[in-house]
Order: sequence, then structure tokens, then C-alpha cells
Amino acid sequence: MPAPIEDYALIGDTHTAGLVSRDGSVDWLCLPRFDSPACFAALLGDERNGRWRLAPAGPVQEVRRRYLGDTLVLETEYRTDDGVVRVVDCMPPRQVDPDVARVVEGVRGRVPMRMELTIRFDYGSIVPWVRQVDGALHAIAGPDSVWLRTPVPVRGENWTTVAEFAIAEGQRAPFMLTWHASHRPAPRRIDPIRALSDTEAWWGDWASRVTYAGGWQDAVIRSLLTLKALTYAPTGGIVAAPTTSLPEALGGVRNWDYRYCWLRDSTFTLSALMLAGLADEAKAWREWLLRAVAGQPRQMQILYGVAGERRITEQELDWLPGYQGSRPVRVGNAAVGQFQLDVYGEVMDTLHLGRRIGLEAHDAGWDLQQALLDFLESKWREPDEGIWEIRGPRRHFTHSKVMAWVAVDRAIKAVELDGQEGPADRWRALRREIHDEVCREAYDAERDTFVQYYGADHLDASLLQIPLVGFLPPGDPRVKGTAAAIQRELMADGLVHRYPPEGSEQVDGLPPGEGTFLACTFWLADNLALMGRRQEALAIFERLLTLRNDVGLLAEEFDPSAGRQLGNFPQAFSHVALVNTANYLSEGPAPAWARHRD
Repeated sequence: MPAPIEDYALIGDTHTAGLVSRDGSVDWLCLPRFDSPACFAALLGDERNGRWRLAPAGPVQEVRRRYLGDTLVLETEYRTDDGVVRVVDCMPPRQVDPDVARVVEGVRGRVPMRMELTIRFDYGSIVPWVRQVDGALHAIAGPDSVWLRTPVPVRGENWTTVAEFAIAEGQRAPFMLTWHASHRPAPRRIDPIRALSDTEAWWGDWASRVTYAGGWQDAVIRSLLTLKALTYAPTGGIVAAPTTSLPEALGGVRNWDYRYCWLRDSTFTLSALMLAGLADEAKAWREWLLRAVAGQPRQMQILYGVAGERRITEQELDWLPGYQGSRPVRVGNAAVGQFQLDVYGEVMDTLHLGRRIGLEAHDAGWDLQQALLDFLESKWREPDEGIWEIRGPRRHFTHSKVMAWVAVDRAIKAVELDGQEGPADRWRALRREIHDEVCREAYDAERDTFVQYYGADHLDASLLQIPLVGFLPPGDPRVKGTAAAIQRELMADGLVHRYPPEGSEQVDGLPPGEGTFLACTFWLADNLALMGRRQEALAIFERLLTLRNDVGLLAEEFDPSAGRQLGNFPQAFSHVALVNTANYLSEGPAPAWARHRD
């Protein structure tokens, strides 16, 4: 049985990432980058599809793990009848090829250990040739090869490489796994023990640049470290998560590939990075954004590859059983072809935020924004698939129209605050027209709440963005009524659903069933904080913090009835929301203030 999603910890080198379970198994690793098909572990804990387990051979009494300080160096300690042993894992800063370093350290007694390495490329579909070369294990298939170097003797057993050894107090046993293009000479040798210290120093140096001075520093810095780990350093892109097809409901079909960069994440991500003093990452993200969306506005996509790739064809991998039977397993994402009106607002908001918080102006930025506004002016009245990327019919989603208003509003502010040239009077009339329509068509006066789309009889947690983007002030009775309605109708065990789970198939075209959405719950806390209801907001935030796993990580969703995390993991959206809510609840500039001040 695969381990629960929250049993995993993240390691990464800002090019790709891996997940390590509490039982010492690397169960997901995509090389050489996030969306590479060179995965040698296809789905968490599925032994048929690849894994690398390094743990005590006998029963374990207790497992303790932690990150070493503000780093992505993971330390897992096992207490057994024979003694105590520690496994330290990391992905060293990228030189040429991606590496995973694992070092076993004896703490007390003498503990028997077992290593099992099952290598399967292309999402578990390819069994490579394996042989010994110059004292190393070499696995090769097609364009991919993996090298395992260790002084510990290894042998083949049932299509798996195994090693059995004992580690005594004070001893160390190093292992280094390296991906390498199969046509090139063997990769250079790296000392795994030195790699640990180098990796710890690299992450510690990066974390020392964080200037966040508010409350909950440990949680905020861990979230920022996670966002940094989800960065593709060569381009500045940030993926939504390093995994694909971890389900939103166990056994269900809501299984998506999140190893791509979503435009709508840009506003939230840029805000979180800049308010923490991380200007280099924010600038790199903005540059990625401008490169990715370059071209005709009608061709702008809602998501791109880590280098700005546009062809992201969705496929179903029918040879994989899925995490705990959740099928289909998907790679690629068909949402790339959807029309989502809100992304135009999010791009405009991102560029506006960059100006507000001091990023150097980009020559191409204003030309792009004017082109986007021209396109939006002719398209904002059309229905779309909305923020949740529904696979049902297009509708006039309230959040989408609000974000169209945001796009126009930020263009006007560029003229008023930054001296840019543009038809501000025409844009002001358009802004007023959109605002009036949303307030007329999307607000249900009888129920005292905005609704999911024009004429709908149900709610949507994306409505919590209305005060956060400045569409209406937090004290507006309609905002208060909407927040109250969401608390009544969309909350379960103190957490917020995106929209009513009962009957959701009529909205999104998929079978019902998913967890509560963590980012939406953070948004509710933000709303309450802006309304002056700090103690209520604080209670929600503290509840959310308890849902993090033992090393501070969050997935996309949470199942209150089962008490476990759901969805792709770790999820950038959840960690960005955590950072932003901590800012709202701490003294100092809050995200909404930074984005839409006059």
C-alpha cells in the first residue's frame, strides 16, 4: 500500500525534485527536469514502477525526521532494537547532471541495513539494461542512463539492485545516484559526504537573504524554501507542483499533471517573494512571464512548460495503476487549450505589482499590457472555463469577470501612477462597465452573496478574491455577506471547499468528490483579517498550520474525514497562500495593500 501523501518530504536542486517517504524510499524522481519522462519512480510507493529504498532491514520502533536548519537537506533517524541509524538525503546544487546523495550514519549500536533500487524510465514503462562499469552500477535505456556509485557491494535480485550491510556507531556509508545522457561519457564522481555539506551551505546562504520579519517565521521560511525548490533555475519558471496525478479524491479521476507553470500563480508568487525580500527570484519569474506570453494576445495560454513551452499535450498512461487505484494517470494538461479570462487580469496584476514594489521597468512590459487590453476589450463578455479549469460548459464565471476588471484597473493605474501613455478615459469607462455588470449579474441580493457565475444558485471560494484584488473594499456589505455565505455553505471542519462538492459534476463535468481546498481556506483568513476579525482569521490560520506534515509541507487539498492530504505535493499555491496570510496577520505591508493601493 503506498504511503500517505503527507508521509513524503521534498528534496531538490532548483532544476528538478524528488520525494522521500518516512520509510526511506525515494518514490518520485524526474530527471533531468520537472517534466522529464526520465522518471524512474512513476507514482508514489508503487514498487513495480521504480523506487530507491534505503532503511533498516528489521523492524523500526520510531522514525524522526527534520530538515537541517533552513535547507532542503533531509535527515531521517530510525530507532531499532539494534540501535539508531540516520539517513541524510539531498540533491546537491546542479553542476552538470542531477544527483541524489544519500549517506547512512551510525548513531548508536550496529544496525543491519538494506538498499533496494528499482530503476524504471519513462513513467515506469521501460526496464533498462543494468551492468557494472568501473566499480559503479550503470542503468541505460534510450536517451537515459543512471549511475549508482557506492563502496557498499550491490547485486541484482528480481530486476532490482539490492545491498545488505550493517552500520555501526560512527560509521558512514555513502551512495550517489546520477542521471546522465546515455550518449555521453560517464559523469564525474562526486563525494556524497562533501555534497551534503555543500548543499547545506548553499540552502543556508539562500535562506539568509529572506528579510521576512513577521510572525510564524519557521512556517513562512519553510514555504519560501519550498517555492524556491519548485523553481526551474535556468528560466525562473515555478511549477505548481513536482508531481502528476496525485488524486483529489482517492480512487477518483481528478488526477492532473501539475509540473507546469500557471500564469494565475504569478500574482500570488510574486507577492510572496517580493514581500520576503527575494527580488532576484521575483525578477526571474517576471522575465519568464514576459518571455512565455510573448506573441499575439489571442495565443496566450494559461500554462506553459518550465522554459515557456506551449505544446503540452495531455496523455493517459494506461499501464500505470495510479496512486491507490486513482486512474487515469495523466501527463501533460489539456487545460492548456482552455480560454480562461482571469489570466489576463493576473498578468496585468503581476506587472503592476512589480512596479509598485520596485522592480526595474521592462521595455517590453507596457507594449504587452496594451496589446492584452486591446484583446480583452473585445473578449471580456464571453464565457470561459474559469479559474478551476472546468471540463464542463463555458460560463460567465464571476471570478473571471472580476479579474477582467483587475486587468483594466491596473492599466489605468499604470497611466495614473507611473506616467505610461494610454487611452485612460476609454479604459475608465470599460472598468465601470465591467464593475456594474458583475454587481448586477453576479450578486444575489436575496441571499446576500455573490454566486459562482451569472444566474447560479451556488457559491465559489474564488469569490473571496473580490476584496483581495480591490474590486470591492473588505467592509462592503456584499463582501461581508459573501464571506458569511461561504462560511455557512462551503466549509467542512473549518476548511473551505472550492464549490459545493454535491452536484459538482454539473459545474465541472467530472464525477463528484474532492477534498477541501487549502489555498481557498487561506483566502478566507485573509478576508476576515481585512474585515478586522483578526481572532477568527488567526484561528483559521493556526488550524491550517496544523495540517502541514512533520517537515512543514502542504498538498493542494485536505480530506477532513480521513485526516489526510490530497492532490499533487507539495503544492506551490498552498505555500504561497500561507506566506501571504502570514503577511496579512503580521505587522507590515500586506499583499493586498502592495497590489492595489492608489
